[in-house]
Amino acid sequence: MKKKVLIVVTSVEKYPDMDRATGLWLGEAVHFYEKLLEKGYDIDFVSPRGGYTPLDPISLQMFVQPAEWKFYANEVFRQKLATTLKPEEINPEEYSVIYYTGGHGVVWDFPENETLQQIAQKIYENGGIVSSVCHGAVGLFNIKLSNGELLINGKTLTGFSNSEEIASELADHMPYLTEDVLKTKGAHYVKADQDFVSFAVSDGKLVTGQNPQSGGAVAEKVLEILEK
Repeated sequence: MKKKVLIVVTSVEKYPDMDRATGLWLGEAVHFYEKLLEKGYDIDFVSPRGGYTPLDPISLQMFVQPAEWKFYANEVFRQKLATTLKPEEINPEEYSVIYYTGGHGVVWDFPENETLQQIAQKIYENGGIVSSVCHGAVGLFNIKLSNGELLINGKTLTGFSNSEEIASELADHMPYLTEDVLKTKGAHYVKADQDFVSFAVSDGKLVTGQNPQSGGAVAEKVLEILEK
């Protein structure tokens, strides 16, 4: 029997310093979910607080593709987003993949969640895959392996770039820039030659995507590893 896939989503619904909604960037979950579902994988959703995950309303206005509308209207998918598991309810032994989605909310609730870090560590050290897309890379910042080393130290990876953050006009509202922190943690950061185009990279069993356009590309690389 195939092991399951775990998708991590945010619990943060609002920017702390302004009256603007945030939350899960819908497409980053949809395109990954769709490809893994098509291959028969059982998929669970987890968030730092459990329960409902808010959607970033801008994700229903920008870069929206037919798949987003399909799953936005899908009752099973919506129910999964409304009833995410808490990290404490997760048994890492059941999963072969963990995938961190983005949306700006994650910068406030992913990096310091030690239970999620422990789940990712165990999945990785059991031979599973750790993956992320866009701002979801912030969930990788502090994952330590059993030897005390940061998982991303020396690894080639990507995530939402400084230039994309500036283009989004939100850099001044971020407590840090994702690209900068990945570099300070010892990662070899790479990105596409052009902003806001699909780009994903794998380094062993670490798979990362750059931006909202990259969830499907991450899924394809994850499947390549799973189905060797």
